[in-house]
Amino acid sequence: MSRLNRFLEGVRVIDLSWYLPGPLATLLLADLGAEVIKVEPPQGDPMRTIGPRMADGRGLWHEAVNAGKRLLCLDLKQPEGLESLLELLASADVLVESFRPGVLDKLGLGYDTVLRRRNPRLVCVSLSGYGQEGPLRDAAGHDNNYLAQAGFLSRVGPAPDQAALVDPPIADCLGSMFGLTTLLAALLERERRGQGCHIDIALADVSLPLQVFAFAGVGPGSSGRGEGDLNGGWACYGVYRTQEGREAALGAIEPKFWAAFCGAARRPDWIARHSEPRPQHALRAEVAAFFASQTWTEISARYAQVDCCLSLVLTLDESAKSEHARARRILQPTHGTTGWQALYPAHVDGQPPKPRDPLAPWNPASREGRGD
Repeated sequence: MSRLNRFLEGVRVIDLSWYLPGPLATLLLADLGAEVIKVEPPQGDPMRTIGPRMADGRGLWHEAVNAGKRLLCLDLKQPEGLESLLELLASADVLVESFRPGVLDKLGLGYDTVLRRRNPRLVCVSLSGYGQEGPLRDAAGHDNNYLAQAGFLSRVGPAPDQAALVDPPIADCLGSMFGLTTLLAALLERERRGQGCHIDIALADVSLPLQVFAFAGVGPGSSGRGEGDLNGGWACYGVYRTQEGREAALGAIEPKFWAAFCGAARRPDWIARHSEPRPQHALRAEVAAFFASQTWTEISARYAQVDCCLSLVLTLDESAKSEHARARRILQPTHGTTGWQALYPAHVDGQPPKPRDPLAPWNPASREGRGD
């Protein structure tokens, strides 16, 4: 087993979250060696009913995002279910929840009024659409709503009048990542001060740091959809279609890479146009015509020895079966399906992460991951 999968041995995580943001964060915690107990109501996480099914009828997405965890069913609306959860939380290090703001309090699980008093070392992560406070606190939403609120969608698409949806759901996944990194930092700080904390993450906020360049340039004349350097306005950075309909990703941002690309294209006249004002629609059209005049096989042969940041856009199946994927061993076959599981993307001391076990019932006697 890789050291990666032992980093959080002894850490107990209680997962009350549903759908994607919370469960993805706790999936990665389990990858890092934490004991994750997924607490679901008697009817189960609603994610069980969404998406494709496995051969035995189980929800494929639910299984994928909850692999490596242990399942416990509790009815938190009943006194005995609530008391069982409180007993678990007394020995827990982390609680991850994704209810709407105020629901924990209604259940009798308020962080300040109950949880902190029972377990001062508990780190509680609340993932919600618009945060625990603010004018949109109680509003419903999904990924495209959160990206719309953050200005993200105003810049996604090939042209000013062509918006694009984003898949995978960026805000959901970023909520997982910021939840994960913040709680890990909180656990480190807890070792110094002995106190847990309550972490409030709004999915409408999490794409803001990714737009650090865009927000730095906000103002009159700032670029919009299809006009910025990295969203369609710069000829050296884009996706171009080949003669047979495949797509090639060009990322020749640095002048040396752009010069190498232009040289192999036998278009030295393009080199000086790298710094033309954006949007470079005329130059992009010429580059697009070059790609459209050749098959990917021809492009691949032409650029085989040219270092210019040029790649074929792979399908998911091609990506999973690529030489890179085989060498890195981050993608592994999923138990009982023809699909793949994407493991924690890190090698430690030269070792890749181990494949995840399927979701299984929690056994209180096992005390898995706590070293006792």
